[in-house]
Amino acid sequence: MASSSGRNGVQVYSSDLVSLHHHNHHYHQQPPVKNAYKEGTKKDGTVDSYWSRPESRIWTVMLLLGTCLLYCARVTMPICAVAMSSHFDWDKKQSGIVLSSFFWGYCLTQIIGGHLSDRIGGEKVLLLSASAWGFITAITPLLTYISSAHLIFMTIARFLMGLLQGVYFPALASLFSQKVRESERAFTCSTVGTGSQFGTLVIGGAGSLLLDWYGWESVFYFSGLLTLIWVYCMCKYILNEKELIIRLEHVAKGLSLSKQTKVPWKQLFKKAPIWAVIVAQLSMGSTFFTLLSWLPTFFKDTFPESKGWVFNVVPWLVAIPTSLFSGFLSDHLINQGYKTITVRKFMQVIGSGVSSIFALCMGQTSSFCKAIVFASVSIGLQTFNHSGISVNVQDLAPSCAGLLFGVGNTGGALLGVVCVYLAGHLIETTGSWVSVFNLVATVNALGLCTFLIFGEAQRMDTDSAYIDL
Repeated sequence: MASSSGRNGVQVYSSDLVSLHHHNHHYHQQPPVKNAYKEGTKKDGTVDSYWSRPESRIWTVMLLLGTCLLYCARVTMPICAVAMSSHFDWDKKQSGIVLSSFFWGYCLTQIIGGHLSDRIGGEKVLLLSASAWGFITAITPLLTYISSAHLIFMTIARFLMGLLQGVYFPALASLFSQKVRESERAFTCSTVGTGSQFGTLVIGGAGSLLLDWYGWESVFYFSGLLTLIWVYCMCKYILNEKELIIRLEHVAKGLSLSKQTKVPWKQLFKKAPIWAVIVAQLSMGSTFFTLLSWLPTFFKDTFPESKGWVFNVVPWLVAIPTSLFSGFLSDHLINQGYKTITVRKFMQVIGSGVSSIFALCMGQTSSFCKAIVFASVSIGLQTFNHSGISVNVQDLAPSCAGLLFGVGNTGGALLGVVCVYLAGHLIETTGSWVSVFNLVATVNALGLCTFLIFGEAQRMDTDSAYIDL
């Protein structure tokens, strides 16, 4: 990157841990006070403020839990899809409408969430969205008592869920680009990214048991209330009262695209590497959402006697260590002297290419044990994306990483709508799951090839000379 971190940190009070001063470029004017920030100096003379190692560990753990709860809430509907379809008499197409409606909302807030995070702070956007989606999840079962139009109300609930969760990962990308050093960024991103697997694991295990014991409503109550508890803990122990106050004028200023911005937007979106990472992220996101939405139904339809806690738990359990390993391996290779873009592409080959091979194998086996193995390896290897294109966005444009990540995730969500619905249509018309896994592999291959051909790791959000990583 264009910055390097120093060993001597400036002391600041813990209440200023994630203050907005770094957005105004006045770090050098702050008096020395309590907990340590890591500092680095860019080649243009400005100063960046990074988390110290203790601060980074605390935030990493809390954000991992937040990502876990995000996926607990997100996967609640797919986990309950079979039971709800039976309860409300939905067919596969109607289930596909409910499941895919999440992505219609998800795609609408990606870009605006990323830009707002770049301007006012990712941590504020994270807490606002989490408190809202936690509340929506907790009251979802109550919506069935309002009217007999269950399909409409569940579709609206899923749409709102997507709308509220759409800002989360762009906010993370923005926060990490400002607070995490480049040499530690892959491991931090992959560690926090394990929350997606850990959350799916938790809701897959606990949710399956709650589903069997108390019905599908209990799964929504469980994930919604846990999210609200996490928000309370963040507000109580991580952020102070001043940081929790978000003024409307700051939000309005953050939402505006100023003509005086230092980011060369026109030049930025003319760069092939920018579009390469967007296309790759679009492909990766849409195929992951497709598998996430339909895998529980695949196992129930193909292996009716199988236990839900097995196929809802084992693949995501495997994915946790593979995600951590991918981050460690990526940072290790970079520290050993390998070019950043070479490492990013290597990780992406595993995350999109090799994982697709095992996804194809799922559609060709009639053995439950083999299907579990193939699903586990495919989902596990997909986590290498955290150390590939997910970090590459921050390589290319750290000053607007949240917005660019939002652009890619918006495309992924839009394609996710199509793929999730198309998967349901293919199953309904062909009666075979092979076509679904062929769809996943094809979309992954297109994104991977684009990234391998055009992907770079040069910083492109400044007018100064690019730094070759």
